[in-house]
Amino acid sequence: MRALIYDPDAARGVRFGEVDEPQPRESQALIKVEAASLNFGELAFAARQLRPGAVFGKDAAGTVLQAAADGSGPPEGARVTSFAGTGGWAELRAVDTANLAVVSPSVDLAAASALPAAGVTALQAVRRLGPVLGRRVLVTGASGGVGRFAVQLAARAGAYVIASVGSAERAAGLQALGARDILVGPAMPAEPVFGVLDNVGGKLLAEAFGILEDGGVALSVGWASREPTVIDFEEERMKGIHKRVEPFTVAAPFGPESAYLIRLLEKGELDPQIGWRGPWDRVEEAIAALLGRRVPGKAVLDVVAGDPAGSG
Repeated sequence: MRALIYDPDAARGVRFGEVDEPQPRESQALIKVEAASLNFGELAFAARQLRPGAVFGKDAAGTVLQAAADGSGPPEGARVTSFAGTGGWAELRAVDTANLAVVSPSVDLAAASALPAAGVTALQAVRRLGPVLGRRVLVTGASGGVGRFAVQLAARAGAYVIASVGSAERAAGLQALGARDILVGPAMPAEPVFGVLDNVGGKLLAEAFGILEDGGVALSVGWASREPTVIDFEEERMKGIHKRVEPFTVAAPFGPESAYLIRLLEKGELDPQIGWRGPWDRVEEAIAALLGRRVPGKAVLDVVAGDPAGSG
């Protein structure tokens, strides 16, 4: 079958290749992939996460061709969205049923494919902050995939959301998603915040930690800056307040929380924020746009069976 594989010598580190069809384990369903979404982290850090020849793709949505042999998960013919560490950018994918969610007929599979990695990360991070009703929450890197979900979900939980973006152009649409204030560049809120959902890292995370109120928490969710974060803890101790910073890691299984997000999509209470969509033979264009910060939200590939034009 055809798939998009990691090749460090190829343009953008990706190329089409022929790979063996996946052989599902008892707890896995076999999916015919119809749409797959891209995530900044899996592209920016591909060399750390993949070996040459591995199939890209954490997120993919499609139709179940073969139900799991152990009887778990959805039946053959069900529309689903899925998560796994690799394997989504292919014609077929085998996925543990614990990381599947059924997609209702009213929800576009492209929208569903945008949910697992970014949407579940944002959902779990907002929950990790604890109760945020009426509290000020800063979301950095708010224009990206995780950031736009985080803005929506934090606002839905009752937070006063402050969105931080790299440029004024990247702020488009964030107020409609629930952001009350928008900051551009390195600017920080004038008043302390209870929580920080940081998708950038580096100096921005250090400065965001510095404006936490007593009892506040900063979660390091992403590392778009690819710069180290240096915090002067002695200076922080001098402020005499208690706060914390912690690395955040999303946890499996993804199925239940993906299903919750699907229900929000179905009711029109969540927007997948697809800023780029095209056939998978345009994957290099999609990657360039995403890494170049030209995609507001998510980029999605429509997976087309057969030999795509221009494939190698």
